Amino acid sequence: MRVLVVEDEVRLAEALRRGLQAEGFAVDVASSGTEGLSLAKQSPYDVILLDIMLPGINGFKLCSLLREAEIWSPIMMLTAKDGELDEAEALDTGADDFLSKPFSFTVLLARIRALMRRSTTSRPAQLSVDDLVLDPASHQVHRRATDIELTAREFSLLELMLRRKGEVLTKSDILEHVWDYDFEGDSNIVEVYVGYLRKKIDVPFGTKTIRTVRGVGYLVKDD
Repeated sequence: MRVLVVEDEVRLAEALRRGLQAEGFAVDVASSGTEGLSLAKQSPYDVILLDIMLPGINGFKLCSLLREAEIWSPIMMLTAKDGELDEAEALDTGADDFLSKPFSFTVLLARIRALMRRSTTSRPAQLSVDDLVLDPASHQVHRRATDIELTAREFSLLELMLRRKGEVLTKSDILEHVWDYDFEGDSNIVEVYVGYLRKKIDVPFGTKTIRTVRGVGYLVKDD
């Protein structure tokens, strides 16, 4: 899953980047509202974490501009301010949630997961296909009562595929959500990681969860 952090406080921005990457998120960081607007228009994000006090364009204005541009990624406002008026303005300009600094990283993760579940379609707390179950909150995967250990990148790839179950995902789709904006490598890295996943979630169980749609991409669906 891909997150955009728009935060001009360098230490906090880097702490969020490291923490979210350790949880398997692909993370892009913008240090100004102008840069954040540019990145959000270039790439789709699963969640945007947005500070209010930003150079260039403040968070309230940026949130409003994103919604005017029909960018519907869930937005969580992060601010050192507190109080009902700031929270109300954040929500009124199009934000989906609001979290005051200082905040617990554990709580932030839980709120991010909650935002990702909000959709017009069903977003269960646990994701599954057949007897394979992924729990984003506990960061665990199991099949037939057997725990499966995945790297952070493998977990993020599998989570994306399960959230988009029934859809064919192209390499570009996967790169946009699982790798960050700075990735400049070969798109064949997707094939490599799909291979890693298959060796862990399919081969030991004699299953074929991840299917290749020749010339298009990859598909996960219930049998």
